Amino acid sequence: MAGSPVTERRDVVVVTGAGGMGTAVARRLGSGRTLFLAEASRDQLDRAVDALRAEGYEVEGMVVDVCDRASVQRLAEAASDAGRLTAVVHTAGVSAAMASARTILEVNILGTVHVLDAFEPVAVRGTAMVCVSSMAGHYASLTREQEAVLATAPAEELLGLDAVAAVGDDGIMAYILSKRANHVRVEAAALAWSRRGARVNSVSPGVVSTAMAKAEADSESGEHMLKMLEACGAGRAGTPEEIASAVAYLTGPESLYVNGTDLLVDGGQAAWIRRHRIA
Repeated sequence: MAGSPVTERRDVVVVTGAGGMGTAVARRLGSGRTLFLAEASRDQLDRAVDALRAEGYEVEGMVVDVCDRASVQRLAEAASDAGRLTAVVHTAGVSAAMASARTILEVNILGTVHVLDAFEPVAVRGTAMVCVSSMAGHYASLTREQEAVLATAPAEELLGLDAVAAVGDDGIMAYILSKRANHVRVEAAALAWSRRGARVNSVSPGVVSTAMAKAEADSESGEHMLKMLEACGAGRAGTPEEIASAVAYLTGPESLYVNGTDLLVDGGQAAWIRRHRIA
């Protein structure tokens, strides 16, 4: 007698953040997979989910506050229950033009730690996670000791660290520090992920054409930012699709030997700052 057909578990992709970068990643990775899209804003989430469903994607929207450990945990459990966890891409974050220093630290540092911590236990062989950081993180002035603590301190202790408290109300410094924290947390997490047959990396975009970048361009530092794009030779901002391409590489089969590192996608701006800018 023929046996019952075996139902294969569908591949699952999780994307946090329904902004320009998050939706570009969702479109790039979500075809033929169950897509979980997480966002703090219900209105923004609904718009993104409706657009993706209209394009044929199988997408589940979840309102998630990455600052809330329990909220992120519910997302991880729902995604892992739905099928084989293939990719987790954490794009949710805020910039100095969008939020206070305290909110930047909470969302960008704690949020990233909560996502890393929630998804590591449910990662399976072949799961790849990418945290979207920023070129800004490469310019944090921290000692090795400060970075070591940022990389390993429990979530509940992070905002009380001396290096974190030192930024005060300076939104730009909070953003730079938070993005460096993303780099070192990914480095520290790589061993645990590797032991599960999984990988975790980060991507550091430069200026990318998103609503966040527009807010930055319209801020006090915007003119300086645009001048640097010209000086470094790029002459333009990047596109969300270019970041999605980098994420596709880091979550795909061509990068199976890449783990615990950061990929700069900035049009050469970091190289110009390091080697050609006159202070």
